[in-house]
This record gives sequence, structure tokens and C-alpha cells, in this order.
Amino acid sequence: MYSFDMTDEQRMLTDAVNRYATRTLRQVYRQAEAAGEVPDAAISAGWELGLLPASIPEALGGFGDYARLTGALYAEELGYGDMAAALHLLSPNLVAIPLLLGGTEAQQQQYLPLFCDAAFPKATAAFLEPALFFDPENLQTTARRAGDAYILDGRKTMVINAAEAEWLLVYANEEGQTQAFLLPAPTPGLHIGKRDHWMGLHALKTYGVELAGVHVPAQNRIGGEQGIAVQQVLNSSRIALSALAIGLARGAYDYARDYAKERMAFGEPIAHRQSIAFMLADMAIEIDAARLLTWEAAWKLDAGKEATHDAYLAAQYAADMALKVTDGAVQVLGGHGYIREHPVELWLRNGRGIAAMLGAVIV
Repeated sequence: MYSFDMTDEQRMLTDAVNRYATRTLRQVYRQAEAAGEVPDAAISAGWELGLLPASIPEALGGFGDYARLTGALYAEELGYGDMAAALHLLSPNLVAIPLLLGGTEAQQQQYLPLFCDAAFPKATAAFLEPALFFDPENLQTTARRAGDAYILDGRKTMVINAAEAEWLLVYANEEGQTQAFLLPAPTPGLHIGKRDHWMGLHALKTYGVELAGVHVPAQNRIGGEQGIAVQQVLNSSRIALSALAIGLARGAYDYARDYAKERMAFGEPIAHRQSIAFMLADMAIEIDAARLLTWEAAWKLDAGKEATHDAYLAAQYAADMALKVTDGAVQVLGGHGYIREHPVELWLRNGRGIAAMLGAVIV
């Protein structure tokens, strides 16, 4: 049996992240979208919270232990602030968490301390591929053994911060199994393509990546000879993305609710109208349902239980919920919801983006 009460440490953490989200991210999200990038100062402020080092054991340079439920709690608060900034800030997790989950002892000792420095780590992962029917367990990017190295060939898409990355975790198909390989950037044969142009998430830099005969030392295969259990990585990613979607939707709901209470029509707030009140109630129900699914999946994974199905359902539900709630927020504001004076139009576009990212890893 589990409790819905946060520990004192979790409460302190979520309060700190919420303050960062509201006082920093909410102050720069329009500036970031217009500029096409999140200000470095905002990312540095977020990194100073120590979210990732708090998931890394003290022996490896951090000051805590990895827990998916705690990660979901703070990811929701980051999503509440700004989705693009949250994804940027969490991009080093795409390398550190797989190392925690499946890296050898030597790999963990060598690389995890890099994620505990004062400076924001320039590391990311290349997982998704530009394929119509993307299958995370049957990747088109290949890895073949050649002596004491592996040779990688293929194409990746939607790689966050690829142009600035110093370390890239590349997932590839090795004899029918999905494995992960850590390589420094730049490296011969690694080509970073043009920046992607999205409908939303304009402040998030993502790129296409091509690998043409890239040599990676055999010791950089995550997990060594045993390899990596990619399903563990997928489950953790689904939990984190679900929590981000919940935070995004919660922000849209809060804004629409407050607007409906203040907006007067025919002598009373529009929140008194059943059509508006019922829409807001449905939005709140959807957010709570997605949160409970996400928490349950995270709790099961932290307890060592099999929860692939639970994580899948949580991610699928959160993807649909984020789009439904952000669209509902635009509808509550009516014509005002379509203009940039209010943030709900941005949250709707970002909601479509999180749905696309979730959908890419839950096929």
C-alpha cells in the first residue's frame, strides 16, 4: 500500500521547483519563444536546484538516489513553468539515467560525476528516428562490432541540443537488440543537421543527426557485454514525459479557471455558466486521472515491480489529456484564447508537441 502524502524532502523539493517555475520560467517563456532559445540564466538557475545530482549516489558525485516517483513530482512542476525550458533542463537526464539504470560500474564511475558539476552538462540522447512506423525495439540505426569498437550508421531526429552537445547517447540496433552507445561530440562521421522547426516548443532546439561509419570504443556500449535493458529506459522516459504533460495541462487549467472567475458576461462571471463550469470540471478530472496513473506506474517501478503496461497507459493517457485540456483552456477564453496576450495558445501548441514526443516512444 502506498500513501498520497509527500515526504518532507519531496515537499521541499516540489516547493523549490514550483518557485523556480513560476518566478523564472514563467517570466521568460515568451522571450524564449521569440528568441528561439531558453536564456542561459534560466537554465543555470534550474540546474542549481540539483535535481539530477539528487538522483545520483554520493559515491558517484551526487547526493541522493534515483526514484521515478520523486522525478515525476518535480517534472510536473517544471512542466507547469514552461515545457520547452523543462525539456532543455532535463536533457542531461537522457544520458545520466540510462547510465544509472544499466551502466557498468566502471561506466558509472567514469561518467556520472560529469553530471554533478556546477555547470550545466552538455549531453543528450539520440533515440527517435525519421521513420513512418518507428519501433524502439527494431531501430533502423545499426551498430556492428569491428574489433575493439562498434561502427554506427543511421539517422536520428528530434535530438535535443545536439548542436551544443559534448556527449551523445546513441541507440542502435545490434543484431536485433536495441543497445546504447556513448560517444563524444564532435567525432568523425557524426553530422548534425539543420534545426527542426516545430508548430510549438519554439524555444527548444532539436536537430536531425546522421551517423556515417561512426566508431565507438567497445567499452562505451552501455552495460558492457550484458548491454542495456531498453524497456527500463522507455518506462522511465514515459513517466517523466507524462509528468511534464500533467504540469503543462495544470498550468492551462489554472489560467482558464481564474479567467472564467474574473471574466464578466451578462452581469456574472462566465464560470457560473454550466457549459464553462462543466468544461473546467472535466479538465480537472482528466488532470487528476493522468496524475494518478503516472504516480502508480512510478511507484511500481520504484518498488521493482513489472510496470511496462502501467507506464504505457500513463503515457498514452497523459498525451491525450494534455491536448484535450490545453484545447479546453483556449475554448474557455473564447476569442481571447487565440491571441498572444494570453498564454493558452502557446500551451495548446506545446500540448501538441508533447503528444507527438510521447507518441513516438509508445508505439
